[in-house]
Amino acid sequence: MCANQLDLYNELRNLENAKVDLLHCDVMDGIFVHNLAMGRYVLEQIKYNTTIRLDIHLATIDILKYIEMYSYLNPEYISFHIEASKDVYKDIKKIKSKGIEASIAINPQTPLEKIKPYLLDIDMILVMTVNPGFAGQKFNYGVLEKLDELNECLSTFEKRPLIEVNGCINKDTVKELKYKSVDIYVLGTSALFNDNKKNYISKINEIKEI
Repeated sequence: MCANQLDLYNELRNLENAKVDLLHCDVMDGIFVHNLAMGRYVLEQIKYNTTIRLDIHLATIDILKYIEMYSYLNPEYISFHIEASKDVYKDIKKIKSKGIEASIAINPQTPLEKIKPYLLDIDMILVMTVNPGFAGQKFNYGVLEKLDELNECLSTFEKRPLIEVNGCINKDTVKELKYKSVDIYVLGTSALFNDNKKNYISKINEIKEI
């Protein structure tokens, strides 16, 4: 969503050269969040023009509808919001029935108690460090305590789900996160797509060095 939408083919080449592990793709319905983003035909072209795996983040109300709509792209992960789900187990089961890893997303203000009953059933937790919808927001430092609580919950797991963080992740905020057992960092406007120089290799390497 944060990349140059009129130059996605070359953006993909630059991201491949920078050896990114996943493409985090925000799907927004204009209802759960006040924005629209990344229709299925755009993601279809992305899928067929890169070898980078997709990580699809559904910021939508009708979760089952969008799982059906995007699962044919065979992404690595599909995340849905705990705040939007009417039947969390049903949504998890639907994703897994497609052979896709299931992830629950949680907003900064939502207590971790909401997702604790499902931690054994999912492959990843997407912890939002901003409210979903728009790029360029400020990092919510209160999420750091939530990550500590989450890691405490997962400390006894033999196979713990991955932790992904999303929202204003850059060379400054990643310093706050690097001791929180985070597995996946989503880089957007504040770290990667913030100028026209396309020096993604150096930007990503700087984050990895931290």
